Amino acid sequence: MLIFVLQAIWLYIKELAGKDLDLITVAKFLFYITPTLIPLILPLTILLSSIMVFGNFAENYEFAAMKSTGISLQRAMSGLSVFIVGLAITTFFFSNNVIPWAEYNSYNLRKNIAKVKPAMAIAEGQFNQIGDNFNIKVSKKTGDRGQYLEQVVIHQSEVNKIGNYTTIIAKNGELVSEIDSNVLKLILFDGYYYNDTPPKDIQERRKEPFLKSEFEKYTMNIDLSKLNEVDLDDKAYDDKYTMLNIRDLSKTTDSLAQARQTTYTDFSTTLYKRTNIETLNLTVDTTKDLEFTGDVLDLFSAKRQVQLIEYAINSISSTTNIITSKKADLKAKTTTLNKHIIAFHEKFALAFACVILFFVGAPLGALIRKGGLGLPMIIAIVLFLSYHFIGIFAKNSAKDSSFSPVIATWFSTLIMLPLSIYLTRRATADRGLFEFDHITQPIKKWFQKKFPNNKLNKAEEETETLDGLKVTRTDITPVAISDKNRAIASSTLLNYRVVSRIALAAYSIAIVLFISFFILKNNKLPQIAISALYLSAISAVVYAIHFLKAYISYRAYTTTLHFNRHKKSPAILLIGFILFPIIYFNRRRKFKLDIA
Repeated sequence: MLIFVLQAIWLYIKELAGKDLDLITVAKFLFYITPTLIPLILPLTILLSSIMVFGNFAENYEFAAMKSTGISLQRAMSGLSVFIVGLAITTFFFSNNVIPWAEYNSYNLRKNIAKVKPAMAIAEGQFNQIGDNFNIKVSKKTGDRGQYLEQVVIHQSEVNKIGNYTTIIAKNGELVSEIDSNVLKLILFDGYYYNDTPPKDIQERRKEPFLKSEFEKYTMNIDLSKLNEVDLDDKAYDDKYTMLNIRDLSKTTDSLAQARQTTYTDFSTTLYKRTNIETLNLTVDTTKDLEFTGDVLDLFSAKRQVQLIEYAINSISSTTNIITSKKADLKAKTTTLNKHIIAFHEKFALAFACVILFFVGAPLGALIRKGGLGLPMIIAIVLFLSYHFIGIFAKNSAKDSSFSPVIATWFSTLIMLPLSIYLTRRATADRGLFEFDHITQPIKKWFQKKFPNNKLNKAEEETETLDGLKVTRTDITPVAISDKNRAIASSTLLNYRVVSRIALAAYSIAIVLFISFFILKNNKLPQIAISALYLSAISAVVYAIHFLKAYISYRAYTTTLHFNRHKKSPAILLIGFILFPIIYFNRRRKFKLDIA
């Protein structure tokens, strides 16, 4: 909470700085803004705490002690599961009642603070707004209070008039009023006064009258008493979608949907009437010709043809403009409607996310077997950022109806649901985090049954017994390897490791940039998206080159040590090219046992 509150202060510092706000107003702002941060804070808190707690249990062998007494992981999680469900229900009521109240108060307070004028200050080298009618610029300030001014330029506007018609320029000036005074007294020396004085009469205004006067000393008194007369407790805004609860959102959503449908219906009727289809054939006797295959314009006189063509051109042009403007209006209405739908489902999705993220964090902590604020913090932040950014991109896409707003609200939670099921099953079965034997073994058995005469199957069937262990011939390392071959293999292996690491880095960059292309394109950043696609293509080319180099080095390595590990099948090579990270880490494990 502290981290996100500080982030909120940094986010809104521009609205608070320089307004001479008292501590009570700042405290009110923080008090109102804190509940609105719960949708961000709560999922991260649950994820981090569950990973830390269960990681600490596993690290200190608490789960081993539980299992020795017959307590399963589900039973160990049952008490916290009940608590999380209760927390999810509480979160729903909190998001439905407290968060809209906090949004209502914080939004109105921010709007009122924005009306407060900044404290009166004149900076050098820039125009400074003083009150509502004066803009002052000075080139240099001197004196113990900065009261002496040089090269003063003042633009003065008038009430209910657009533009600055009065300009005052002086070589020197002096501020003689007190800092806390409500009247700014400014004395100018050796300057000029210009005034365009535009009259109300248009004919007189064309004469462009102009007034110019010179002065040695000119005194100005600017009233600042009404500068900060703003009621910070005013609650004038209450129609923002984040301020509504479920009942209000449901009612407003129905109203917005009906209003949008009415707009569509009225617009279609207007376009139909603009075609004048019902009145176009009044001058044509359509009963004489039952079948007509010529040009429709031939039915009219030459004068009438010209009128029809001009009318068609003007009608198409005006209709196109109407459609363009109406499209922007309907887009705004659609965006507003989708925001209300998203806000409605967010209240349910947040409660459901609490449960899902607990069943992600708890088994993950049991699997990584690490407590504290080190590795669990990193894993929790990575998972939360994935969850959070997936939700942001989905909601941004849903605002213009390119993605369903209902699915977009639940999208990040639904992405985490399979992960929670997978991790819970792995932790319950006491299996490793990345073990795929339960997937590869059934495929391998099916492959052996399907292709019983395959050379690979025959090689695996030819087994030998070594010290009572059953191993395949292809896995048996020759006992006698010369020192020369060992040196060549070590050099080849070193080259393979360098090239394969470059290939892995290029592979990762290419995949990340390729995914970023679709994300950026979906969020209306086409130029950045194209750049990401080009960089992804370049990374893919670099990866392909280094993949071939790694393949050649690995083949030389296995040949030097007389291993029959190299697969010459193009299909195997293609799979390795696509799933290079899996191949990379699998080979790293084998390299530890090869040269001993």
